[in-house]
Amino acid sequence: MNGIPHIGVLAVQGDVREHRHALEAAGATTTTIRRPEEVAGIDGLVIPGGESTTMDKLVRAFGLQSSLREAIASGLPVYGSCAGMIMLADRIADARPDQETLGGLDITVRRNAFGRQVDSFEEDLHIRALGPQPVRAVFIRAPWVEDVGERVEVLARVESGQAAGRIVAVRQGSLLATSFHPEVTGDHRVHQLFVEIVRNRS
Repeated sequence: MNGIPHIGVLAVQGDVREHRHALEAAGATTTTIRRPEEVAGIDGLVIPGGESTTMDKLVRAFGLQSSLREAIASGLPVYGSCAGMIMLADRIADARPDQETLGGLDITVRRNAFGRQVDSFEEDLHIRALGPQPVRAVFIRAPWVEDVGERVEVLARVESGQAAGRIVAVRQGSLLATSFHPEVTGDHRVHQLFVEIVRNRS
């Protein structure tokens, strides 16, 4: 695409303001997405963290589910952080009986895999796509990826502790997802990567 990417942030729950700030620092313009008709006017979408079952219910209550599913299936670039990763996953290992996702990413995720809120933690991750400097990753009731399809690129794994080796960042074409919250650290490289994905969309 030409020009400045216009990226929507799903505004039913989560760090909407922080994601908008990071995207704008990375060179995009932003808007909030709350209604189905707003989906057509964006070049990319960010799905923030939050609580995935609540987010699923809100997306359906706002009438957004079908519009978002159609946009993703049509190739809209989407980045999901934490609960956003769960919303993009095709499969949830421990889903509630009535829980649905938007899908698109050929992955299986496990909700709250690292534990409860009190088990939140930070760790430095080395993500080759973001350069040699480590990324300070903040995990808050975070999921991890249990398995990936053959088209999915694993970008990062936990590097230490009991969860070492667990997948926490993936990309599949124009879809990007992280278990952690880069919007809260002031390091905008994940958002810069996503803005480039939007720019390079054919």
